[in-house]
Amino acid sequence: MTDPATPREEFQVPVIDVSRWTASSTEERAALALAVDEAARTTGFLQITGHGIPDTVQADLAAAMDAFFALPLAEKKALCAPPEINRGYTPPRAEKLSLSLGVSSPEDLFEAFNVGVDGSTCPDGTLPAAYFPANAWPDPQRVPGFREAVEGWFDRAGALARRLTGIFACALGLPEDFFRPYTDRSVDVLRLNNYALPDGETRIEPDRMGMGAHTDYGIVTVLWADRVPGLQILDLEGRWRDVLPAEGALLVNLGDALARWTNDRWRSTLHRVLPPADPEGRLVRRRSAAYFHDGNHDAVISPLPVCVPAGSEPLYPPLTIGDHIAAKLSGSRALRPNDDAARESARLLAADSGDSAHSGDRGGNRR
Repeated sequence: MTDPATPREEFQVPVIDVSRWTASSTEERAALALAVDEAARTTGFLQITGHGIPDTVQADLAAAMDAFFALPLAEKKALCAPPEINRGYTPPRAEKLSLSLGVSSPEDLFEAFNVGVDGSTCPDGTLPAAYFPANAWPDPQRVPGFREAVEGWFDRAGALARRLTGIFACALGLPEDFFRPYTDRSVDVLRLNNYALPDGETRIEPDRMGMGAHTDYGIVTVLWADRVPGLQILDLEGRWRDVLPAEGALLVNLGDALARWTNDRWRSTLHRVLPPADPEGRLVRRRSAAYFHDGNHDAVISPLPVCVPAGSEPLYPPLTIGDHIAAKLSGSRALRPNDDAARESARLLAADSGDSAHSGDRGGNRR
């Protein structure tokens, strides 16, 4: 087992500048789309520069997160929601992300706060509350400016995610607006994560994950994270590789919906977060904000004909995004193992039985 104090190998995720997508020549757009296709086929993760989100917006978000997570636990717990409502506060040890793959593990250490598209604000009532529940906000007197900072990031990250889906369509040889009918009422969620130990605990238990191994559920995730080690992705050889965000870059990874649409030509990459710890085994500060652009709840995902080899059957049957996300959340939030993730769980279990000591793994994903 590797000592937690040992420096870990940094895995290079492709860096792609998207700033000139709309103003580029045909040749430049083709080159960018080719780079995206290569990254999507090999790692399922990208580092995006030229994203256009000002540093001040990110700084406001980080300050808002710090203020909220510093509140007393009882005050944060007042914002908890039932497992089927993907909103509000989640305390440490309340979720097991690995159960979204049907694989059991100890409870995860992260705490989180979720907001999303609020159906109650839609004037024509076309967004059903089951998929677009109301947000629960902390008292603005206790956390001044929190809602404004979070909504500011939500809007900016959402605009970037929608721009990326246009690039993805071109990378697949499809019209740039191909995904628009599947995402014009997208069940988008922003999850603010803070890695913390429950009150009274000072050391990280063996085999405990900051966030258990999982794939993301929807189309694409836009992630801001502290430049603190912890995030790992599973590579093509089944090895856990460390990822540290480049300065000023946002991490972007593909979700299950794109893997299903592309018949696994593109990867919904397994990833996890080791507990960020000092040499004495004490948790150190790490924050992240994951914007999930998941698609319309009633959109049907079916492998694209262009991605299914002639004479072959598709790897996945048709499935609505809403049903897929519900099955995943019933694992991670309601702690009921998801039985419809055989391909992903097989990859995870194969990795566990292989080179588990790779790159500071610490054996943390052994069951």
